[in-house]
Amino acid sequence: MEPYYYSKMNKQKQIVYHSLMQGLTSLADEIKIPYLEGNELYDVFFQLRLDHPEIFWASGFKYKHYIDSSNLIFIPEYLFDKNKIKEHQKAMKARVEKLSRPATNYSEWEKEKYVHDFICENVRYDKLKKSYSHEIIGPLGQGVGVCEGIAKAVKVLCDALGVWCIIAICGNNPEKGIKYRHTWNIVKINGKYYHLDATFDNTLGKEETFGSEIRYDYFNLSDKQIFRDHEPVLVSVPKCEDGEHFYYKEKKLSFTKKEDVYKRALQTAKKGKIFTMHWRGGYLTKEVLDELIDIIQKAGEEKQKKAKISLNWTQAVLRFTFAEEIVMAEITMEDANEGERIDCR
Repeated sequence: MEPYYYSKMNKQKQIVYHSLMQGLTSLADEIKIPYLEGNELYDVFFQLRLDHPEIFWASGFKYKHYIDSSNLIFIPEYLFDKNKIKEHQKAMKARVEKLSRPATNYSEWEKEKYVHDFICENVRYDKLKKSYSHEIIGPLGQGVGVCEGIAKAVKVLCDALGVWCIIAICGNNPEKGIKYRHTWNIVKINGKYYHLDATFDNTLGKEETFGSEIRYDYFNLSDKQIFRDHEPVLVSVPKCEDGEHFYYKEKKLSFTKKEDVYKRALQTAKKGKIFTMHWRGGYLTKEVLDELIDIIQKAGEEKQKKAKISLNWTQAVLRFTFAEEIVMAEITMEDANEGERIDCR
């Protein structure tokens, strides 16, 4: 199967893509390629690394062009010296093989969940934004990463497990306070395309009240769902039109009736557990949200407890638990991906 972004390129760019692939793989100091304009060359280099995140050592480039020449001299910039790159290559190959081995016989959906859960359990967001956090060696080698590195790690693991996966990237939006572009994945499960944003799920659910429960607010979303809080993609990707198989609906944790929310809240208050649910009984307006909060609080009062509620409003996901020691209900607004202000440059 052709790499996704490669398949969208014209013949000239594909020739350059092949030359760069060969040169970067062999750790060449210079690579002779057919002439492209600077912005086109950047696009080919950038998209090659989206198709092949296992090439983690190529961080940038310069180029030389001689007048009247039909070629360019491409000069790669490497993250490490060549001996160190080879050490990291060996370590990353062994790491990916080890991580993927337990899930070899899983279904496609189970493999996707396995990769997602690994990220959420083992990778933390790198607020210092080290250079290697943009590559797979951050999440897979150091346990840290930014969205670009996390999306690349997801793709490498999905590739190893035979799950169709690409990396999607959107632009910034200063008017909304979104300073940097964001990166996530699109997967194909049972023949249908879905958005998977392990970074957003990884940044949710870190409050002390609720512990470190894995979240699935961005697991197998449709275009309609994901673009509620993601900007449009910079490069064309497959349409994700199925909105019926996202995680919470598959697990029967998506509700359309308020009485069902009330019943589950009563059970949660009785058992002293934490409960995460999705609301799809129409738009989650402020009025509907107030009603749901009142229902959850009422369930707690019946058990002489007060509600602690966490809300991801854009994705209509509520998480709640109950406690005896607080005087008033606590309601926390969650903001996935630190308000989308993550630097993925």
